[in-house]
Amino acid sequence: MATTDHKQRRPYLQVFAALTVLTAIEVGVAALAIDKTVQIVVLLALAAAKATLVALFFMHLRYDHHILAIIGGFPLLLVVIMIVILMADRVSSGQ
Repeated sequence: MATTDHKQRRPYLQVFAALTVLTAIEVGVAALAIDKTVQIVVLLALAAAKATLVALFFMHLRYDHHILAIIGGFPLLLVVIMIVILMADRVSSGQ
């Protein structure tokens, strides 16, 4: 029984460790003196990675039907497109 319980907890502990590492990287990137546009892009990518891990494992979407990934992925694709457009506007305006 203890072995089965340990095997069920292992993925959650690995995701927790990954989220911890990603958060530490975010703090490090925020403290760096780099171009703000690059900093924002890196922080958004790290936040997206963390959100994906949370959705897949803690919301149990990893084990659901693939059609749900398509249904959830389409609005996410639209958000990414909007972010890219807004970032392009920011870069072109020189901010």
